[in-house]
Amino acid sequence: MTCQLSPVLAGSAVMIGFGLLSMLSSGPSNYGKQANSLLPLATRLPARVAWFLQELPSFLVPAGLIAWQPQPHFGLPGTLLLGLFCGHYFHRTFIYSLLTRGSPFPLKLLFPGLIFCTVNGFLQGHYLIYCAEYPDEWFTDVRFTSGIFLFFLGMTINIHSDYLLRHLRKPGETSYKIPQGGLFTYISGANYFGEIVEWIGYAMATWSLPGLAFAFFSLCFLGKRAREHHRFYLKKFQDYPKSRKAIIPFIF
Repeated sequence: MTCQLSPVLAGSAVMIGFGLLSMLSSGPSNYGKQANSLLPLATRLPARVAWFLQELPSFLVPAGLIAWQPQPHFGLPGTLLLGLFCGHYFHRTFIYSLLTRGSPFPLKLLFPGLIFCTVNGFLQGHYLIYCAEYPDEWFTDVRFTSGIFLFFLGMTINIHSDYLLRHLRKPGETSYKIPQGGLFTYISGANYFGEIVEWIGYAMATWSLPGLAFAFFSLCFLGKRAREHHRFYLKKFQDYPKSRKAIIPFIF
């Protein structure tokens, strides 16, 4: 297989378009805190099963592209960068999904998620394996070093924030509580903020259109989720901290 720029450009454009649509849409996301509890159980899956199935293609597709190559030829920078992408989704698929305590997930949202994760996994994998060309000194380029720093900073924030959310309630408790600790001191969507920073770092480190498109989509989609959570908490709790912002500390 050789580099196919047309699918890369088309896939990146579609991802940017979906990001804009998700940001501009007025309705809630209809899962998690915004889930419709009146939906029949037959139309929902347990959160752990749904997240596992949805995130799995983002790991398997690029990993499969690597395995397809009898002798990988895309160099150390591309190998490392694709490894970071696969590492994120290994955690989301095999660790996060088994630990989450989220609400049942609507099937009608699972299938679009599966398609998106499959397409994105192929887009990132195909570009880094067949299209990207990094010089030998890329490891010392400020775009790479800054991007790697942001990637791991965002991943740390994301994982730590998910940990805090999982331990808000004691076993058997079902009522919502106000998140505390970490970046939740300043924003309602600390977990989303971490993932946004992570993919901005990935976009910088890869310096690629697919990376930029995915970072933009993440900013739009997760930013909207953070705003929805912020409004939920303000409505649910009269004593919710008034100084806490939705997604950007001290700003928004």
